[in-house]
Amino acid sequence: MKILILGGDGYLGWPTALYLSQRGHQVAVLDNFAKRRWEMELNVEPLIPILTLHDRVKLWRKVSGKTLELFIADLRNYEMVKSVIRSFEPEAIVHYGEQPSAPYSMMDHNRAVFTQTNNIVGTLNLLWVLREFAPHCHLVKLGTMGEYGTPNIDIEEGFLEIEYKGRKDVLPYPKQPGSIYHLSKVHDSHNILFACRTWKLRSTDLNQGIVYGIETDETALDARLSTSFHYDDVFGTALNRFVVQAVAGIPLTVYGAGGQLRGFLNVRDTLRCVELAILNPPAAGEYRVFNQFTETFSVLDLAKLVKSQAERLGLSVEIHHLDNPRVEAENHYYHARHQKLMDLGLVPHRLSDVLLDSMLRRVMEHRNRIKRDIILPKVRWDGSPVDAEEKASARPSSVMVND
Repeated sequence: MKILILGGDGYLGWPTALYLSQRGHQVAVLDNFAKRRWEMELNVEPLIPILTLHDRVKLWRKVSGKTLELFIADLRNYEMVKSVIRSFEPEAIVHYGEQPSAPYSMMDHNRAVFTQTNNIVGTLNLLWVLREFAPHCHLVKLGTMGEYGTPNIDIEEGFLEIEYKGRKDVLPYPKQPGSIYHLSKVHDSHNILFACRTWKLRSTDLNQGIVYGIETDETALDARLSTSFHYDDVFGTALNRFVVQAVAGIPLTVYGAGGQLRGFLNVRDTLRCVELAILNPPAAGEYRVFNQFTETFSVLDLAKLVKSQAERLGLSVEIHHLDNPRVEAENHYYHARHQKLMDLGLVPHRLSDVLLDSMLRRVMEHRNRIKRDIILPKVRWDGSPVDAEEKASARPSSVMVND
């Protein structure tokens, strides 16, 4: 199958391209390298050095004997998007090509506007090109569990059956996103649903949880095929931050009480979920949603898991609590369904001591590259200034969490 990966230079885009290429698909990658520019703006970088996309594409051919086609294009440019689609003629598109960070979107007015413009306009251009030139192509779009927020009812997979004044209907699940970034994803979902309903396109929206993991079977074939691993306060995840802090001898910084519950999955499972979606496409005119995660942890539980495994490796680890820079419920009900991908055959990897051990050891190999000053949060959702170091407190790590 001919598959185009948008955002092919990114943390997920690059290993997805290798995974699908290794399985015999004809794969092309597209990127405009904006993420690398944002990293330069903020003076952050992946912990593990990565080659340019051009060099990684060449190296993959040398390592695997397989070819990746490379396109340099900006999704906000309709003519560029049209040229790529008409040239490559994809049967499926995996869309990672967006600004991916909630803190970046909340940093200031310009970045908030940029996030929405970049993400929404890019996706809308893509939908319009598909309508005109590739109406049978299957769009696999990376959404986020953050679209839902933390409602006090179960989270369904995209749609909710309701009864109101004696009548029933199935409607898109109500969204309560927690950042400008997550709002852009909600707008994407609405636009894609409209395009499927009105233009008879077909799409799978993968509402993904938080992804962890440093390598995949394909990137492990050669160290130079590594994908990016961020631990900073803007592009890093909580688990990545905790692992790096444990190695660097910095207290693990839990935001607030740490009762925030979220869905997580291994990067290898992300690749398998994308593959399952591609191999089982929706019908023309169908918009479907898969909730893509395998386990649920609180932020505090995650910190405790890292602390426990790090101490087995001889590291001394403390857990500190910071005033939460985000506006979010820290103790809440959270029960999200995620059955559809299991029904298609997903066999999940679990966050185990073995995996944490491998992540910690890999980070230890690059501990001399850790930038200590980019870890603590500098962006507050309410716009007030933050001095994370002064506000860090040593509240006991045994704060009770309401699961």
